[in-house]
Amino acid sequence: MQTKGIKRIKWYHWGLILALLLFSVWLVGHDDFLYSQPIVQIKRVTNGHTSKVSDEFNNQDTQRTQILTGQITNGVQQGKKVTIENTYSQSRALDQRYHVGQKVFVVLHTKPKLKATIKESKRDQVIWLLVCLAVITLLVTLGGSGINAIVSMGINTLLFFLALQLNKQTDGGQVLPIFVSLAVIFAVITLGLVIGINRQMVITLLAVVGATALAVILSEIVIALTGAHGVYYESMEYVTQPPKPLFLAEVIIGVLGAAMDVATDIIASLVALKQERPELSKRALFNSGRQIGQAIMGPLINVLFFIFMAETLPMTLIYLCNGNTWAYSFSMNMSLGMLSSLISAIGIVLTVLLASTLASWGIKAPNRKEQSKWER
Repeated sequence: MQTKGIKRIKWYHWGLILALLLFSVWLVGHDDFLYSQPIVQIKRVTNGHTSKVSDEFNNQDTQRTQILTGQITNGVQQGKKVTIENTYSQSRALDQRYHVGQKVFVVLHTKPKLKATIKESKRDQVIWLLVCLAVITLLVTLGGSGINAIVSMGINTLLFFLALQLNKQTDGGQVLPIFVSLAVIFAVITLGLVIGINRQMVITLLAVVGATALAVILSEIVIALTGAHGVYYESMEYVTQPPKPLFLAEVIIGVLGAAMDVATDIIASLVALKQERPELSKRALFNSGRQIGQAIMGPLINVLFFIFMAETLPMTLIYLCNGNTWAYSFSMNMSLGMLSSLISAIGIVLTVLLASTLASWGIKAPNRKEQSKWER
């Protein structure tokens, strides 16, 4: 009877969480009054003329015109209807096609009559829906640990925005100290919430911070010895502060995430192995850690490579379509991504060695009193 009661409460809680998340998605879809910028909901779409266009490099595209009729949903003009003309291309490189029901941010023109120009789509409901799906997935798959992961992500996101504000206040002059400190705080908070405050967390933290620092230091030595030949910091777009410290800050955060992933897997596995086989020597634990690292570092390095390079692919294709050479397109779009991938790969390899070494020396065979500490 008691077990059934617990199950009923559990499902009741799941239903309540799901209902709250769905209600929050609905609220975000009706939050237009919170915005000072005018919002228009599209009520009708009329397709206009179609034309073929080409450029000096013979790139072909098709442009289409839409006449959008919508209603203003916030501000002093709320409730009024406006007509908007939108031109979009088949490639959708710099524009987009709009549909009935979409909401868009606009600039209103009141003279000679009320008109509007689209700035961008209102995407907050879609983004919040994805956040809710991620929360549900974490809770379903990880249970209580998922709550800790969600809390750590929330805290880290808040700290990241605070770091951006601090960087803005210092005009970018302290970007490296700010994000180095932020990386250490990220590691402490994430590992503390996910693993708990214990010896395993300390070992993992030392491995993560140590591997990240060594990877960045080694990369800086190599870049200095080669005179930064082939490293095009100027290819960073929209940068209004010194690009090199900003790039290093980006690399530190990226290496930290990869190192944390590897170190957590290796050390957690070695802790469990030591609990099951207390007689294992330090050498055996080190070799086991290396074997685990060899199994996971290959796929992880490739995943990071794909992430770094995929974000540069669209701009690289545009460069190639505009008559630029492969070498120039790569150097201006992919060189920094490739460099970040290589530094992250170095960090992953160093993490395997550091995590295996620190775990082999730091993990003790737990007695009965310590058993509960490890299990926590």
